[in-house]
Amino acid sequence: MPDPPHAHTDRGPHPDPAVDENRLEQLISRAQTALPVELPALAEQCASALGLGTALIYLADLQQRLLVPLDEAVESLAVDHSSAGWAYRTVAPRVVDADDGLIVWMPLVDGAERLGVLAVRTASLDGRLMRRSRMLADLFAMLITSKRAYSDWLAARTRSAVMQLPAEMLRAFLPPRTIGSSRCVSTAVLEPAYDIAGDAFDHSVVKHVLHTMILDGMGHDLTAGLTTSVAMAAARNTRRRGGDLTEVVGSVDRALAEWLPDHLCTGVMCRLDAETGVLRWVNCGHPAPLLIRDERVLTGALDSPPQPPIGLAGPLFPTARQINETKLEPGDCVLLYTDGVVEARDENGAEFGLGRFTDFIIRSDAAGERPAEVLRLLIHAILDYQRNQLRDDATILLFEWRPQHP
Repeated sequence: MPDPPHAHTDRGPHPDPAVDENRLEQLISRAQTALPVELPALAEQCASALGLGTALIYLADLQQRLLVPLDEAVESLAVDHSSAGWAYRTVAPRVVDADDGLIVWMPLVDGAERLGVLAVRTASLDGRLMRRSRMLADLFAMLITSKRAYSDWLAARTRSAVMQLPAEMLRAFLPPRTIGSSRCVSTAVLEPAYDIAGDAFDHSVVKHVLHTMILDGMGHDLTAGLTTSVAMAAARNTRRRGGDLTEVVGSVDRALAEWLPDHLCTGVMCRLDAETGVLRWVNCGHPAPLLIRDERVLTGALDSPPQPPIGLAGPLFPTARQINETKLEPGDCVLLYTDGVVEARDENGAEFGLGRFTDFIIRSDAAGERPAEVLRLLIHAILDYQRNQLRDDATILLFEWRPQHP
């Protein structure tokens, strides 16, 4: 029987554990130069300085199926069948009984991105110790985020298979799975995790504007990954110079035509003003984005006249891309996907299909799942449908506009 979301924690009066401020200050200063492999020991020391027991860091693996401890002597935990996984899935702390006291499973979150969980063992628990556990989780979420960009060890800990070269190259370009603010969130998943070729996604926040992009490169080899990598680099380069959507897609067209003239990709690029809800997008030979409002798909809402793929050169080069515009309503979700998502087939040859795809999103959202959890569950359902043998890359990006009320 699964344990309840919050185990009983009233164990009678207990002394207020003191905080060793001097030691804690030294540990936080040391954390700036600590090697990633030293983080498990540092977490233990910080927990002790806060009057807690022990602390153990778990990170989600690449496919978000396992929570992998940074202590290499400890076993991994299943995201779907553990108290630690419950904390990860819901982004909420979970307290459970242990032989020698309690375990607080505290989510490790960087902004909007779920990193893993922190297991804090303590003999007793009250509001002060819960706050300290949360502070400790926040500290180590920032440390992990700052160090994983240059740590092959942290990357290796979250892998459960050998990564192929095209996937290694392309993943070096990918942003975090989930980004966002109080007004909007964008989240994405990509499979096969270790053998992707030409699919990619990108999202970025520039002041109050959310930029999103999904790409599907021609072919299934290293060059396909190179094509989408060049496309992402060109788009970012133009965004960072202050270019608008027209300039962004134009720069990607020119970059591919110049550097990889025989290789194309399809894609959708979007720009959402998170203050006004105005959405602008351009579709270059790709499946149309889907708009979900009030738990239903607004059929054709984001359709647009067909345009050629990205990277055409010579007389076929598009002189001007059509930029489309609409205004979202609060709570709207926009879904970008590659054709490998809906074309996944079961053992009898039946496609996963657009209807099954959108129905899954709507039902999960109606059940109160967070966007990142919706996509985690969906990509696993697609993998299971095709018995973990995808015939094509499958990428999904979901962003939603939830402006703050006055």
